[in-house]
Amino acid sequence: MTDNSLPAAAGLGTFERWLSVWVALAIGAGLLLGNLFPSLFAALASLEIASVNLPVAVLIWTMVYPMMVGVDFGALRQVGDKPKGLVITLVVNWLIKPFTMAALGVLFFNYVFADLIPADDAQAYLAGVILLGAAPCTAMVFVWSNLTRGDATYTLVQVSVNDVIMVFAFAPIVALLLGMTDIVVPWDTLLLSVGLYVLLPLLAGYLTRRKLVAVSGEAAVDAFKARVQPFSIIGLLMTVVLLFGFQGEVIFNRPLVIALIAVPLLIQSYGIFFIAYGAAKAWRIPFNVAAPCALIGTSNFFELSVAVAISLFGLGSGAALATVVGVLVEVPVMLSLVAFANRTKHWFPYDGDTA
Repeated sequence: MTDNSLPAAAGLGTFERWLSVWVALAIGAGLLLGNLFPSLFAALASLEIASVNLPVAVLIWTMVYPMMVGVDFGALRQVGDKPKGLVITLVVNWLIKPFTMAALGVLFFNYVFADLIPADDAQAYLAGVILLGAAPCTAMVFVWSNLTRGDATYTLVQVSVNDVIMVFAFAPIVALLLGMTDIVVPWDTLLLSVGLYVLLPLLAGYLTRRKLVAVSGEAAVDAFKARVQPFSIIGLLMTVVLLFGFQGEVIFNRPLVIALIAVPLLIQSYGIFFIAYGAAKAWRIPFNVAAPCALIGTSNFFELSVAVAISLFGLGSGAALATVVGVLVEVPVMLSLVAFANRTKHWFPYDGDTA
């Protein structure tokens, strides 16, 4: 069988192998520092322009930009090579996932947990989970795909197509779902966030890749990604530290709220995975395509979701807290699903021509 793992530059080496440990340590550090130095985090929270927090924006750019350099828009020409997996990815990501997340949020926050959560807080948490559900994974999908030895070209096609769709679809879907739940949508801030955290990094990554390829070919791209990858890792960990630092006091004081927010997120994550994974099995898609096509829908572009929640509703909002809980839930959930996928790879054919 051919080696379809991602190129070395796309992997994360030691960080990848100890992903849950580093993120857990970052979460712990954020909670501890946020409670020890609340004035420092309050000062950092106040550094914003047009409702966009500058430290978070810089860190998210640091995290996302190296991933965007790896997006090969030339791979879009290969969309038709393995259409089944891409069809499942697009249907799950854009026609199912945002709406099931909104439905689960309404069910739990407005009804099941109605006696446990004040109505205003429930609406804020609902907004946060909607933002998570409307943003399929862009960056971390490279990690999940690599851990399942996913097809590298297919993963790049997934990311490229989803990024293009996200530029145009994220804001309208979020606005639609927030509007349906009677939450006021500040369109200017929402569009600014999409431009800042999706469109501009995507453009910067495209221009960087184009220049590197023109000078020294794809080898230069791989070398560049290898050099900047540590900054992406640092950006991820520092973002987690900041986010949990901003919300540290709330998390310590309201552990029940964290558990309640996690419930619909857990149901959504496992439900979406098994919908996509089951469809891939029924359609006899090879494992190296089936695994990443299921994982990309399960994972969230939490960098974007957190940034938009902060921009729309503020750092101390319930919406921002809900997206931070999404970060808390995501890593252990995704690692458990990666392990499940690797244990069930024998369910799928290995002939790439069938995808």
